[in-house]
Amino acid sequence: MATAKHLRRCLWADGDPLMTAYHDVEWGLPEYDSRALWEKLMLDGFQAGLSWSIILRKRDAFRKAFKNFRPEKVARFDEHDVARLMNDAGIVRSRAKIESTIGGARAYLAMQDAGVDFSAFVWGLAGGKPIQNRGPIPTMSPLSEQLSKALKGHGFKFVGPVIVYAWMQAVGIVNDHSPACFRRKAVQAATG
Repeated sequence: MATAKHLRRCLWADGDPLMTAYHDVEWGLPEYDSRALWEKLMLDGFQAGLSWSIILRKRDAFRKAFKNFRPEKVARFDEHDVARLMNDAGIVRSRAKIESTIGGARAYLAMQDAGVDFSAFVWGLAGGKPIQNRGPIPTMSPLSEQLSKALKGHGFKFVGPVIVYAWMQAVGIVNDHSPACFRRKAVQAATG
């Protein structure tokens, strides 16, 4: 039996212990919790133009700064909170991304108030179950374009089709573990 150190993984997950742990435990596993889906979407927005390892290393600081990504708390952030976050060296200090996250909390809550469950909305557009990608891994797809447009229609920002596709991979809407990766079959089995 292969030890964790000798397992075959997606190439991006080798070499960095934090990325390896993220890959082995979290990436690609289907997420159905609305709040957790929203948090991961906001973090993927912060990743725009950066590497995921930067966001992953700062994830605990992001959670602290954004009140554990509780939309009802983040939606009440005001200009004082924006200033506080702009001075927080533990996170990515981009005013546009900070304001987008606050706006994203408000959009999430507006959907909720209208009777739209975020998870049901996202998974409904995805066909209700994870997509098992068998071909080359794209940077975006027709579904990520559709989701991007739908999210923008609800008022979300930093949700272009490339960001949305990366998020879809992370939350298991699409299984993009490489064919040789030990997690591919495990994730596939977990999704039924």
